[in-house]
Amino acid sequence: MRGKDLRPIIWDDDKKELILIDQRKLPHKLEYFTCKTYEDVAFAIKDMVVRGAPAIGISAAYGMALAEIHGEDIEKAYNTLKNTRPTAVNLFWALNRVMDAYDKGRSILEEAKKIHEEDIETCRKIGEIGEKLIEDGDTILTHCNAGALACSAYGTALSVIRFAHYNNKKIQVIADETRPRLQGAKLTAFELSYEGIPVKVIPDNMAGYLMSKGMIDKIIVGADRILSDYHVFNKIGTYSLAILAKYHNIPFYVAAPYSTFDFESKVEDVIVEERGEKEVAYIDGVRIIPEGVGVYNYAFDCTPPELITAIITEKGIIYPNEKK
Repeated sequence: MRGKDLRPIIWDDDKKELILIDQRKLPHKLEYFTCKTYEDVAFAIKDMVVRGAPAIGISAAYGMALAEIHGEDIEKAYNTLKNTRPTAVNLFWALNRVMDAYDKGRSILEEAKKIHEEDIETCRKIGEIGEKLIEDGDTILTHCNAGALACSAYGTALSVIRFAHYNNKKIQVIADETRPRLQGAKLTAFELSYEGIPVKVIPDNMAGYLMSKGMIDKIIVGADRILSDYHVFNKIGTYSLAILAKYHNIPFYVAAPYSTFDFESKVEDVIVEERGEKEVAYIDGVRIIPEGVGVYNYAFDCTPPELITAIITEKGIIYPNEKK
């Protein structure tokens, strides 16, 4: 199986429905969640049926198409979908793109299909460009899930890993479990094992120890928003890994499409999503902290450019610390 065979987002042209892999059920069940209305899509994004910046954007675009098909209030649909999650910039990029098409009298559905198709090609290019940074025999650490499940196919960080594997480089992957929702353990490990790429899962707090033992050669993560000065917002825990990588002199790579770049905001402008306490207080429905004890649950953190070796995009590799 290859990354393009794992299809997390499917548009059914006959039924006019959006079909999503329900990522809440993985890795135990591969089930699908059907969206018949834009409200269904909004729920899917907010409840993390679908997650990952590019996948959120594509799903939101199809949500707007559903509003168009059913003759609903387009502005209301736009505002509902826009308010599902605040940090991943692809959400706003995709919504603004389909709204621009609508304002010009074009079909929202056709624009959503274009965004979907372009994402597959973009992820493929990221993999082809980025795999040149991977050497035969490398052990690569990744965090959260920046794979096909977070996009249309291939992924971003996992596209780099996939294409190294496709080119017969003998690599292995270490996946941080990624508390609190365990996307690394549940999703990244699922994808890589599904495709036959060697992978081991570690607790998040083990990464530094493995680096100190020389067991990690490179780190590759995705991104939910990259600012014009190359500050990277990504899943909480990314910043800690970047600091550890700097100390241990390990290359730290970010893989993301240009649609993830935000050329307008400054660091202080970005809203870092805080999610509900239940995600931290419970694991798979079992409470793990005492009743009455509160939690912090920031979903993302910010990694400054001085900690980033390179950013891999579909247009080439950016080195944030190169002198201009």
